[in-house]
Amino acid sequence: MLAATACAPGNDEGDGGASAVPPGFELASAKQAAPGLTGTVVPAMRVIDLSVAELRTRLERGNVRLIDVRTDEEVAKGMISGAEHIALDRFDPATLDLSDGREVILYCRSGRRSAIAAERLAAQTGKPSVHLAGGILAWRSADRLAE
Repeated sequence: MLAATACAPGNDEGDGGASAVPPGFELASAKQAAPGLTGTVVPAMRVIDLSVAELRTRLERGNVRLIDVRTDEEVAKGMISGAEHIALDRFDPATLDLSDGREVILYCRSGRRSAIAAERLAAQTGKPSVHLAGGILAWRSADRLAE
């Protein structure tokens, strides 16, 4: 299955553009489902895209550490209940205490920065990392559709 990411590689999310992927990268990267995992896995099976419904299910089950990687200014306007805030510019996977066994799930505004953070986390742990595809925009859109 070939798909584009939900976010264009622009400089609209405050990460300075330093981590922007080259144009067309999304289309050149075939996504595939990993055996035994829900969600979509991006190249090298390093980052798993969760839908809003999948995130809600995991939150209901518990044992999730939800991390918002948006800026302080964005978080001041609201965040997903129960999330903790670590802005992408301060996100260092080497300093995360992962000993409690909770599944780390990352999100941002549209999914672009959380994918960057998830890639960093995957590189640190050697295991696929999970983020909310479409970010809080998708979360809020799903809430509006449910009304």
